[in-house]
Amino acid sequence: MLFLKWFLLTAASGLFTGAAAVLLYDLLRIAGYWKDSVAPQRPSLDAEPSRPRLLPSPPEIRWRTVAKLAGVAWAPLLAGLSIVVVPSGHAAVRVSQLTGTRPGTLYSGVHFVLPLVESIALFDVRDRVYTTAAELAEPPAEAKVAATAERAELFTVQTREGLTLGLAIAVRYRLDAHRLDHIQATLPQPLEREIVPPVVASVFRQVVPNYTVREVFAAKREEVRQKAAEAIIAKLEADAVLVKEVMLRDIHLPAEYAKGLEGLLLKEQENERLNYEIEIKKKEVRTAELIAEAEKTRSIKRAEASAQVRVLEAKGEADAMQHTLPLKEKQIQQSRLEAQARKESRLKDAEAAAEAKVIDSKAELERRNLLAAAEANRIRVTSAADAERLKLEALVLKQNPLLIQKIIAERLSDKVQIIMVPTDGKFFFANDVLRAPQFVSAQEGPENNSEASRRRPQ
Repeated sequence: MLFLKWFLLTAASGLFTGAAAVLLYDLLRIAGYWKDSVAPQRPSLDAEPSRPRLLPSPPEIRWRTVAKLAGVAWAPLLAGLSIVVVPSGHAAVRVSQLTGTRPGTLYSGVHFVLPLVESIALFDVRDRVYTTAAELAEPPAEAKVAATAERAELFTVQTREGLTLGLAIAVRYRLDAHRLDHIQATLPQPLEREIVPPVVASVFRQVVPNYTVREVFAAKREEVRQKAAEAIIAKLEADAVLVKEVMLRDIHLPAEYAKGLEGLLLKEQENERLNYEIEIKKKEVRTAELIAEAEKTRSIKRAEASAQVRVLEAKGEADAMQHTLPLKEKQIQQSRLEAQARKESRLKDAEAAAEAKVIDSKAELERRNLLAAAEANRIRVTSAADAERLKLEALVLKQNPLLIQKIIAERLSDKVQIIMVPTDGKFFFANDVLRAPQFVSAQEGPENNSEASRRRPQ
């Protein structure tokens, strides 16, 4: 929208410039024409006299063109002037040349007004801070001029005693955007210099004289600030100024009073220290008394408890003796009965042991007889079985003589891995073992001699 406004204003200025250029050009043409017509002609000696020169009609100013350009220029000019832009953090009111300040607030953004009739008055609606100084420090010589314009105003008030105090105050406020028409129509401008400082100063100068210096400085400082803040808020709110916070930053005391107050504070601190020490001593004495009393009470209680314990022990021993005698008699009688029972028990155990030994002896005799009979029977059966087995083995060996070699080989298989014997048979074992195969092979016939010779160990 700003681009459109400046574009329209630029177009209007260009049209006005064009109208002025056309008018100036026509005026220059007219001036040149009259200059040529007024200048005299110089006659020449050789030239023949000539007839008078005829001049063309004088040029005219193009008023219609100038009027059209100027008329067309008014349209973008009025359109551009009707656009106003309120920047961020600001608000505005419309001021009419006919009716004065118009009601209503224009907030940040683009607005339209009647050109050449209405204008806007801008106001900063952001938070502002008005500050005063309790004491103006002397700036350096080279920075005095710059510091004078920037440092805060010195603000002093008088207390109930008539002493002068310097107050450093900070008031945070802003304008009421809904009542800017009231500010523009009725209040002096600018408010930050014409309204806020006098109101703040008058309120503090009305409140502070009701208190002493010490109350303002320490005891009732917050009360003074609270009362002044309420009065400032009430007064400035009537003038469309919204106060957010009133701060009493610092208080500057007179030099003589500050020194006296410092000495008084030191004496009060010393007095408070002595009071604390006295209280501590009193508490120590009271503590010692309480400790002694507690120790006395404990001793008495311990003595009473010991006496009661001895009395109870004596009573317990007497009661125990009354019950102990019958108990002893019962224990003696019980011991007698137990001894008699043990005696009878031992007799019965001896008799049972004798009977058990007799029974064991008889059982052992019977057992040995049975074992002897069983052993004799076993021997007889074993002998018969061995005789029958030997007969059968003899019969089998007679029918199969090679079984001897097989049995011998099986018996020696787990003890001998390789047996090497001479081929001539001069060996006690080979004479008996290898002779039988040769004899058997000879009986089998000449057809098996070659096979037997192959089987013969080398």
